Amino acid sequence: MTSTLTRQPVERQQPERPGTPPRRRTRVLALPEARWAAAATVLFLLALPLQLTGAPAWTWGPLYALSYATGGWEPGWEGLKALKDRTLDVDLLMVVAALGAAAIGQVMDGALLIVIFATSGALEALATARTADSVRGLLDLAPATATRLSLDGAEQAVAVEELTVGDIVLVRPGERVGADGRVLDGASEVDQATITGEPLPVPKERGDEVFAGTLNGTGALRVRVERDASDSVIARIVRMVQEASETKAPTQLFIEKVEQRYSLGMVAATLAVFLVPLAFGAQLTDALLRAMTFMIVASPCAVVLATMPPLLSAIANAGRHGVLVKSAVVMERLGQVDAVALDKTGTLTEGSPRVTDVRPLPASGLGEGELLTLAAAAERPSEHPLARAVVDAARERGLDLPDARDFTSAPGVGVTAVVGGRTVAVGAPARLLDARDATATEPDAALVTAVKREEFARTAAELEESGRTAVLVVVDGAPAGLLGIADRLRPDAAATVASLARLTGSAPVLLTGDNPRAAAHLAAEAGIDDVRAGLLPQDKLDAVRELESAGRKVLVVGDGVNDAPALAAAHTGIAMGRAGSDLALETADAVTVRDELAAVPATVALSRRARRLVVQNLVIAGVFIAGLVVWDLAGDLPLPLGVAGHEGSTVLVGLNGLRLLREGAWQRAAAGESS
Repeated sequence: MTSTLTRQPVERQQPERPGTPPRRRTRVLALPEARWAAAATVLFLLALPLQLTGAPAWTWGPLYALSYATGGWEPGWEGLKALKDRTLDVDLLMVVAALGAAAIGQVMDGALLIVIFATSGALEALATARTADSVRGLLDLAPATATRLSLDGAEQAVAVEELTVGDIVLVRPGERVGADGRVLDGASEVDQATITGEPLPVPKERGDEVFAGTLNGTGALRVRVERDASDSVIARIVRMVQEASETKAPTQLFIEKVEQRYSLGMVAATLAVFLVPLAFGAQLTDALLRAMTFMIVASPCAVVLATMPPLLSAIANAGRHGVLVKSAVVMERLGQVDAVALDKTGTLTEGSPRVTDVRPLPASGLGEGELLTLAAAAERPSEHPLARAVVDAARERGLDLPDARDFTSAPGVGVTAVVGGRTVAVGAPARLLDARDATATEPDAALVTAVKREEFARTAAELEESGRTAVLVVVDGAPAGLLGIADRLRPDAAATVASLARLTGSAPVLLTGDNPRAAAHLAAEAGIDDVRAGLLPQDKLDAVRELESAGRKVLVVGDGVNDAPALAAAHTGIAMGRAGSDLALETADAVTVRDELAAVPATVALSRRARRLVVQNLVIAGVFIAGLVVWDLAGDLPLPLGVAGHEGSTVLVGLNGLRLLREGAWQRAAAGESS
């Protein structure tokens, strides 16, 4: 196993996920939509207490007027532009309804409507900007320059865009690979979690493929470029995310699906209520009052609130339990999913390797504690992920680690150190044995061969068949034992898989870039039958599109850059927040901030309850609106009574939607009560 030498052993903190692109964040107030919405909200909050405490109108009236102007000019302008294209949208209708409310004295109601719509527009603009930030940040994974080797061996630093197919580049230890290509010379281990999601660095030697943006270990590699920079895997990931985001059909809230018909119908009806009485000789003031009353009672405020409070309450409740749902549209869509695709590393698993088995060989005479102590002491100076796992396992058992000296590391082979006067080597079994065979004396070589055939091969095969990575420990030239290392399944993974299968009616699918053997073993533990392993980002995207082409609404749960295209293309995507890459977090529709996998089915169940409340509220709002409209048209509806009825229906549906704020709503969702 490849390791990096450090002069002094140090206490290590939890490392950041390798390959995460640098953060590029658009400031909230850098967006004009956010500035206008913030101004409108502040002005509204200043005016409201003044009005409620009975202050003179001249103190709060101008504040409301400024709130109308700052929050309403942009949606109003967009609505007018849409009107120019012969489209009437709800934004313009809301502005007109707000102005109509102000015209008959309901200034506060109109201002509240303006603030709601301005804030919604700002959140949408922020989400769009943050996604663009993370896509641009992904490009920073690939280095800006690479070391190109000429025919005479001279080195030249060039921009990666200048590399062409056939060029030879030198990748030094610790550098990122500058281009997709194939190893011509050298050996190392490359962390390619950004591309495949594999939890451990992958050994690379002559003939192996490497990808741009992946991180080289401690060995130097000479790589022949096989793809232009614009066609590298990392560049294709960027394009796939952008294309999937642009072509993904926009999902609208239920009420927005009838936006055009409702808007046109309301405008036409308001004009008719105003003009028809005038044509029959009615007074202008009476006709205007009736039309304004009609606009108030027929305005979609109650319908909008019928939709939003249940969804926003569900969002707030989920947020209290560690799930960030980015919009009401997302909360609505979560309840529609009928198929789930899960990533493996960092999603179903904890995302970091752990020692699962300590197997001393009988011929060594060592116990488990002694074997682990020697291995951990030799590995302590290393920063390799497997080395960290070995040291952590020894510390968890409370073992005292002696100091190691004469530490050396061989890329792709392992480490060697002297511990307590004994020479200890730890590394990949096949390569470590081959290296020792090449340098051992004849008696040593015979011993190695005998043990390898009779004891070591059987134990190593047993570990690898169970999905573990086998690590050999050699003491004084003879194999002493094996360590089994694996990425551990999350404690709640099996229960989550079962809950998702019950909610959607079909078992989840496992999509992973890891090797088929490890994937199959872990899937069996989690209760998943459909396993698709060895996938690149494009393969994961294709798998999601295959499911959706069969009419399924797919929920993708992942955490890495390699999951981002699938997250973007899916009906809904959820990212694991603690170790998730920036791109996955921004591309996903929701994030489990606490990294609790069990929160995923609970959120889906909560979404389904919210959707049912939306339907209830729409029925309530529709009955009130229809009754008040009929009264206004067929009789003489007093304006105060019309406003009271309209506001009463609005309050009623709002309170009904707020039921999902209660703790019991989450507990029922977590218990699987989705119907």
